Parts: sequence; C-alpha cells; structure tokens
Amino acid sequence: MPEKVAPDTSNLLLCPMPGLVVALHVKEGDEVQEGQALAMIEAMKMENVLRAEKAGTVASIPVEVGDSLAVDAVIMEFER
Repeated sequence: MPEKVAPDTSNLLLCPMPGLVVALHVKEGDEVQEGQALAMIEAMKMENVLRAEKAGTVASIPVEVGDSLAVDAVIMEFER
C-alpha cells in the first residue's frame, strides 16, 4: 500500500482549534522574528496568542479580524 506523504506546511500559520480571529498583530510584508506574536484567536472564551516558530516575512493573510475559523484553516503564509 503506498504511503501518504504529509503536505509541507512549514511556511503556513494554521489555526490550532476552531475559533474567532480577535486580532492580527502583523500585516503582509512584515518581517517577523521567532516568538513574535502574530495573531490572537478566541476559542471557548479564552484568547490564544499564536507566535512565530521561526523568523521570516509574511507573504499573505487570507483572513480578517472577526472571521470564524475551523481547525487547520490558513491564517498566514510566509515567504520561503
């Protein structure tokens, strides 16, 4: 049986849980550093700050404040 290869998501910020986008702390074209706050998601009445795992440049942000997201929805894409 062929083994499935997981897609490369290393240049994406994915929503870890269903929730509402409360804030976006960066915009397209911004340089980010490891550990920098990128976005805030509200889930189950708790606010969760999503931080950069590595340094890079924000390429696109397909969501807006107030959007409701599902698990693994793309919040940001980074340049490679």
